[in-house]
Order: sequence, then structure tokens, then C-alpha cells
Amino acid sequence: MDSNVTDEMANALETRVETQYDDSENKRTIPLSASIHEQSNLCSTPPTSHERPILFQSSSVIEVSNSNFSPLPQVRRGLDDCITAPVHRNLFLENQELVFSRSMTERRGSPMPARKLDRLSEREKNELIVNLVKIQKDGTVEVDLTNDSPVASELLEFHHTDESSLTLDYITTDYNKSIPKLKIAMLVVGTRGDVQPFLAVAKRLQEYGHHVRLATHSNFRGFVKSAGVDFYPLGGDPRVLAGYMARNKGLIPSAPGEISIQRKQIKAIIESLLPACTEPDPITGQPFKAQAIIANPPAYGHAHIAEALGVPLHIFFTMPWTTGLHTHFLTRWHEYLKARDTGAHINDFRRNKLKLASIAYFSTYHGSISHLPTGYMWSPHVVPKPNDWGPLVDVVGYCFLNTGSKYQPSDEFEQWIQKGSQPIYIGFGSMPLEDTYKTTNIILEALKNTGQRGIIDRGWGELGTHSNIPDNVFLLVDCPHDWLFPQCSAVVHHGGAGTTATGLKAGCPTTIVPFFGDQFFWGERIYQKGLGPTPIPISQLSVESLSEAIRFMLQPEVKSRATELAVCLQNEDGVGAAVDAFHRHLPTELPLPTPSSSEKDDGPNPLQWLFIQIGRVCSLPCGS
Repeated sequence: MDSNVTDEMANALETRVETQYDDSENKRTIPLSASIHEQSNLCSTPPTSHERPILFQSSSVIEVSNSNFSPLPQVRRGLDDCITAPVHRNLFLENQELVFSRSMTERRGSPMPARKLDRLSEREKNELIVNLVKIQKDGTVEVDLTNDSPVASELLEFHHTDESSLTLDYITTDYNKSIPKLKIAMLVVGTRGDVQPFLAVAKRLQEYGHHVRLATHSNFRGFVKSAGVDFYPLGGDPRVLAGYMARNKGLIPSAPGEISIQRKQIKAIIESLLPACTEPDPITGQPFKAQAIIANPPAYGHAHIAEALGVPLHIFFTMPWTTGLHTHFLTRWHEYLKARDTGAHINDFRRNKLKLASIAYFSTYHGSISHLPTGYMWSPHVVPKPNDWGPLVDVVGYCFLNTGSKYQPSDEFEQWIQKGSQPIYIGFGSMPLEDTYKTTNIILEALKNTGQRGIIDRGWGELGTHSNIPDNVFLLVDCPHDWLFPQCSAVVHHGGAGTTATGLKAGCPTTIVPFFGDQFFWGERIYQKGLGPTPIPISQLSVESLSEAIRFMLQPEVKSRATELAVCLQNEDGVGAAVDAFHRHLPTELPLPTPSSSEKDDGPNPLQWLFIQIGRVCSLPCGS
């Protein structure tokens, strides 16, 4: 390394870095062979008068100049006894090398000092929780953590910092020459919109010689097999899961019967994961045993399967899961409560099926994927990589399957499209509707008010089934969005990540009518980028609100911004970047070593303790 340290490098030494920690020593050194630069926000749109401040800023990047150097963690991923990507605050130069002090996130080592929490009596703890927690009418939980709370400072220690992380932009040339051909199990839970980007990645992985099995719900057997990818059925019904999420918009089940529905679905998913990774093909009998696993977070139990099989695990997802930037950190407590609800079944599964030791409710398996390599399937032009993400996290871009290239519309539909102005698409995909007739009439009246032609996508909500459809509206049963959206002037939909991506790629101004989950996030993001109006929750959909949204989308400046972003998305290859990220994070040696089951799990930290107490106050089931 040159003796002169650049100003940029000197500044970087003050920045939080994430890397592997070696437990055998108090510090670890790696060669400092890197140049540092700032990643710019590409294709940014000009701010508008209605636009709110952008939630994310671009992160710093290290560009590795030596292709032989790779600080990737060479440990088992997905295991609780592994320590990957810890956060180090103090860095210094020693013999022209970058030296890391002992990690803040190192679990082993000196005992924790006594906390205020530990000195509180049970009565004082209960009073604290009652004062902190307020259950809203919609079932959500509001946590008021103010500085006058006796343990506020301790709980706030677990909030993310605002320091910029250094992330690694590795040189990917020649990666694939050293990657062995693997049997890869993809475990995907969700609707068709969740499955489709994984199917695109599966097809690309097969081009590299890998044998990919995509395990998902039986509803999508034909969809997966038609793409030339092996299918294996997972438990759980996406229609039931979507209905549950739509009915229970908060974190607490709305009725006792909802608890059993949730448990049955999760149990069915968990128990189907091991066969999906080890059983022969149910049709051909071809043997299969996964050598690597790719999963989305709702495939509960993925880390346990990876541990039992001794294979690497890589998470991919279409919604934010890692960052604390776009919500207050305590709103993520439901992940821990879900772990608490399923913990007993998970441990039964580990002991009886996987022959593994039990784990504590709050081990790394539950509520967090921060220790796993993770790829997010959206464009950095829409949501740049946040500052609190490190080298284990990649924003790879949208992963499009391009199903429309072989689609042939009916003569009736093709003639309808050609005989008038570009229509507005309105559909809610896999979302269930409480009142199909009312929702359809709202759509028809809004189209009439604005003088627009419209395409109504029936979807799982059966839109348009019981209504008289006028000539200026076409009722559609099934059509690939990547073929359909370029025919439309604008789109109105539920805000699923895949539907949102396809609309943006087609250059369509967008109105999102969210039902639950990340759909609200994407609705806000569309509004902040000036690509559509404020989102309209399905419970607030009316003729007036939808008419106003349509008029907003038809403004020339909104269309101009959507077109500009579409050009950027056309130049991305999210599927290729996802495959590259998977290859890059693979350990150098396969198979992985067998884990030790002797290590005990630590007790809950103060934030986890708070989650436990909130669960008791809310009377949530504990999974026993």
C-alpha cells in the first residue's frame, strides 16, 4: 500500500465498517488495498412542490482494487453460533494495515455491566410497560419511548446509528469460473408477485449450470414448471395467508379464530421445508439434496434447515427488512413476538425432525436476517441502499421474468385496445376484497367522472363479476403485466413490489391502493418520487379519491418523471446482479463444517426484554 493515506481514506477510518470477526483474537487485520468513493444517486428526479424529503441517502462504497482480496465471511451463514459482519467503531493503522478493535456486536467476552433494567422490581417493570405501550383501535401497537423513561437510554442503545457504513463493491470478473455447479433449493412463501422474481433468478442460475428447485405453494406449480424450473410444493395457502393479512392489518389477531389460522399456516410451511431441500422429485423420482439455499424471510425455518444440512443460506426479498431508516426501530418488535408465538413449534421441529439442539426464543434465528447475506430486489434508482446497510447486503435491482414476450391477446381485447385512447389499468392482484360490488362501482364511476377508458383486472378479489361493464371498460381475467402496462396511460393497483416494478418499467404514473404490509411503503415511495398521488388505503377508496388520483396521474409532468425513470430501469439487469451476489457470498469451501450444538444462547438484551413484556401485556399466545 502507498505510504500516503488519502484524505478520503482518513475520513473513512472514522466510519463504521462491517466485516468478519475472528473470535480467536482480540483484533483482526486485513490488507488495506482499496480506494473510496461516494455512490451517487442515479436518475434522480427533480423535486416537486408536493414531494416529501427523500427517505434514503446513497451509501459510501469501497471499490476493491485487488481482485484476489476478498474479506467475505468464511463462516456458516444462518447459524446462531456464527458472528458475521459485526459493527466496529474504532479503526486504526498498524504497519500499513487497517486494524479492527474488538467488535461491539461480539456476543462472547467480558460480562455486561449491571443495567437499570436489572435493578427494577417486577412491579416497576410492569408499570413501565403499561406506560410505554398503547394498543390502537386498528390493532397496531404504539410504543412511546421518551427520555424521561427510567431505561430509555438503555433501550435506545439498540437503535441504529446515523454513521455511514462502508460497503464493498467487489470486482465480479471471473467469479463464475470458480463457482461449482450446485443443487440449489429456493424456498419462497407468498403470492405470485413474490414468486415471480425468484423464478427469474432461478432461470438465470440454471444458465450457469446449477440445478435449481423452486419450492413454493401448490397454486403456482404450473407457473413454475412452465418456466422450465423444477417445482416442489410447500405448505401454506397464499389465498389464506393474503386473507389473514388483509383482515389483521395490525400486529394482533382481530379474533381468537385468527390465531389458529396463523399457526396452522406457519406450521405447514415449516414442516414442508426439509422435504423441499432433501426429497426426490415427486413426479420423476430424481434425487435431490440441496447444497445451497435461497429463501425469502416469510419461509420461516430457512436458517434451521441450512444448519441441519450444513449449507450456505442467502436471503432475497422484495421489501425492506434490514434497515431502521424508514420506520422507528421499535415498530419491528412484531418479528420477535412472532418468534415467541412459534418458538415452541420451532424447537420441536429442531429436536424431532432436524436432530438439533433447542434454541432460545431470541436467538439470531428469530426476528433478524442481519447476519445473513441478503439481496433486495428493487432498483437503487427507486430506493438507494440506506446508510445502515453493510457489505452483506446488496440492492440488486428489479428482477423481471419477462413473461409477456410469448403472450398473444384475444382478438376482442386487441381490437378494444386499438380503437381508443390508452386506458387506465385498475386491479388488485391477489388481494381479497370485502365488498367486490362496491369496489367495482367505485372504479366505474371514477372512470366515468374523468372520461377515461379502463381495464379492470378481475384478480382474486373477483372485480367486475357482478356489475354491468360499459363499453369503455374491458374486464380482464389474466394477462402478463409486462405486456399489458405499456399499453396503458397509467396504473392503479395494490402496491405489490412486482406490480409496482412492472408499472415503473413501463413508464406508467402509478396510484397505489395498499391493503397491508410493504404496499404502504411503496405507495409512499411513489408519492415521494413524484410518480403518483398519495396512496389511498383500500378502506378509504371512494369515487372522489380515485377520480382525483386519476387526474393527478394524467398531468404531463408526472408522465415525464415516470418516463425518465423507465429509461433508467431499462438499463438495469437485476437478475444478473442477484446471481452475482449469490456467487460472491458463497463460502470458498463447500460443504460447510458441521456446527457445534454445545454453545448456549445468551439471554435477552434490554430491547428484547421489552418485546417480551409487550407480548405479555398484549396477551399474545406464546406458541405452547
